[in-house]
Amino acid sequence: MRAHLLNDTTAELYRSSVTEGVERVANKLATTKRPFTGVTPDELAPTIAAVDLDQPLGDSSAALDELERVYLRDAVYFHHPRYLGHLNCPVVIPAVLGEAVLSAVNSSLDTWDQSAGGTLIERKLIDWTTGRIGLGPAADGVFTSGGTQSNLQAMLLAREEAKTDDLSKLRIFSSECSHFSVQKSATLLGVGQDAVVSVPVDRDRRMQTVALAAELEKCRRAGLVPMAVVATAGTTDFGSIDPLPEIAALCDEYGAWMHVDAAYGCGLLASPTRRGLLEGVQHADSVTVDYHKSFFQPVSSSALLVRDGATLRHATYHADYLNPAPTVEVGAPPVPEGLRGRIPNQVDKSLQTTRRFDALKLWMTLRVMGADGVGQLFDEVCDLAAEGWRLLAGDPRYDVVVEPQLSTLVFRYVPEQVTSPTEIDRANLYARKALFASGEAVVAGTKVDGRQYLKFTLLNPETTVADIAAVLDLIAGHAEQYLGENLVHAS
Repeated sequence: MRAHLLNDTTAELYRSSVTEGVERVANKLATTKRPFTGVTPDELAPTIAAVDLDQPLGDSSAALDELERVYLRDAVYFHHPRYLGHLNCPVVIPAVLGEAVLSAVNSSLDTWDQSAGGTLIERKLIDWTTGRIGLGPAADGVFTSGGTQSNLQAMLLAREEAKTDDLSKLRIFSSECSHFSVQKSATLLGVGQDAVVSVPVDRDRRMQTVALAAELEKCRRAGLVPMAVVATAGTTDFGSIDPLPEIAALCDEYGAWMHVDAAYGCGLLASPTRRGLLEGVQHADSVTVDYHKSFFQPVSSSALLVRDGATLRHATYHADYLNPAPTVEVGAPPVPEGLRGRIPNQVDKSLQTTRRFDALKLWMTLRVMGADGVGQLFDEVCDLAAEGWRLLAGDPRYDVVVEPQLSTLVFRYVPEQVTSPTEIDRANLYARKALFASGEAVVAGTKVDGRQYLKFTLLNPETTVADIAAVLDLIAGHAEQYLGENLVHAS
């Protein structure tokens, strides 16, 4: 079994195995005609259930043959231009190259003695990002598994910085369109989901600062503590960006921690034309960014950034075997010249211990493409969304909710001959499921004011207006089929 360990004697096996795997994936990407095959759980489950994990196949080629049947054939392919579903992006090649390198070397980014240069590369990228945000010279941060973890850690820091030990007095303010991880974080941190105050949004689905001010004042008068305000720069459903400068002013007035969830909108940091949409983010105490959304990185690649690096101490725990607390012991051996000063252990800043070198993917991307190259791709999908909005706004079959700030379109099929909102809901839900089952395209769904809507999340620069138009026709066809069958049955 040692023949399968990656080391100096198995380098050639590693090369040939990975090459074969890459060739198979490349062939799959080149020949995939639809984003999904339409396979159902009941159809695929027996194939996977039949695999006996206690009977190994013996070589990589056989395992890859099997993988074609259990995964590659029926995977949902985000690179296809008619994948318009969730916040999943096609990935850039330099990042995939970085993924291959980091997986093989397998550095762990918790301590310097497990990563060395990896530690410094991550820190360089954190500094680069905080510089783009404008957080100032004391800023710091750490890579995370995703936006949910980043938001959780931000709320931990806000809780610890709040001026009370009575958790029952703490309140968190976020818009009614903010990410569910705000409520989840409050629960995990012992503050409680009920401590999250939902602030109404305007017609563009942006937090109403007048309503926020009123809630903050109510909080103050009740003797409660405004622990944090979570502003969103790119809501999951609408891509809307809350009014960050006004929110920053209110946070300053009421002494609340300002967190900006820019998991989606962080691509604007690299945009050559739209950076101004993030004006005000520089005033935040903490910021979430998901490079695996609008920087076209493979999952996972995210970070939490903070204005004051000292606040990261709230996540610091010392273990003698890993990152012992700095001490000066009598009779201790001298520290080698190259290791004098504080050892840069990233675990001191993180909720995780063992942690992948995900920063390498972004590093390779920036070194090959540059920030402008990434930003231009994000600009393209934002431009596409603007064209898609004009198409939807001019199509009498559809009602589109808001003009997009980023690359999301939320809309609803509204047949002229049907007046029942419930039947329209069912038609839209059916159309989404039928489209997914066909494999021709993948779209997302959500609810707006209690009604069923559909959603295009545009993160593929290869998607065209013609693709959008074709998918709209497919949706209308499925919805009309549902309504026709049900209206006939009802009559």
